[in-house]
Amino acid sequence: MDKSKLVITIERQYGSGGRIVGKKLAEELGISFYDDEILSMTAEKSAVGEKYFRLADEKAGNNLLRKIVGNLRFPAGIFEEPKKEGDVTSPDNLFRFQAEVIRELASAESCVIVGRCADYILETSGKTDLVKIFVYADLSTCVRRTQETDGITDTKEALNKLNRITKQRKSYHKYFTGKEWEDVTNYDLPINASKLELDQVVELIKDYIRMIGYEGAEYDRYDDDGVSTL
Repeated sequence: MDKSKLVITIERQYGSGGRIVGKKLAEELGISFYDDEILSMTAEKSAVGEKYFRLADEKAGNNLLRKIVGNLRFPAGIFEEPKKEGDVTSPDNLFRFQAEVIRELASAESCVIVGRCADYILETSGKTDLVKIFVYADLSTCVRRTQETDGITDTKEALNKLNRITKQRKSYHKYFTGKEWEDVTNYDLPINASKLELDQVVELIKDYIRMIGYEGAEYDRYDDDGVSTL
């Protein structure tokens, strides 16, 4: 592994706390954190309106769902260079633009990237200094954390939101990777956060990073010039 360019990807069930874990992990490691920041970066790079990326963000629209039902496999050429003219706002092309940005971020610096099939994009691109995390939790925990994070008092409303977003993420991941999103064998470290505080999940990931050879994950992440060594 190239320890100067460690990238940690985090896929997460909605309500599991995975995004909060990723942000805190990045802060403690002193590296960059990317979640929906990727959308604005991709919009700027592609000159396609950010609204299109937000509409397609980790969700399968009607056209995408028809493809999933009819095909049940990721589209050929999904990692080709994105089109700059014609149907530039198709789901496939928006994904290509986003994949380009994710690969550029991963080659430029150590970082934590949340969602958007980053684990698959980087793994299929040949990146080896990569740690793939999946954070999940039991239903009651996800509902409770959804209520707390989103300020939803009604349990049924929180459950409906949770189920809707989970369905969208499953479909999105299946279409663009051909893999099952919740299959823990796709990840280096799947974590059940049901019985853990989110700070404990962060510590668990840091311990794993150290165990695979990143001894500096907590103490020695800067060289003599103050530059991150992770």
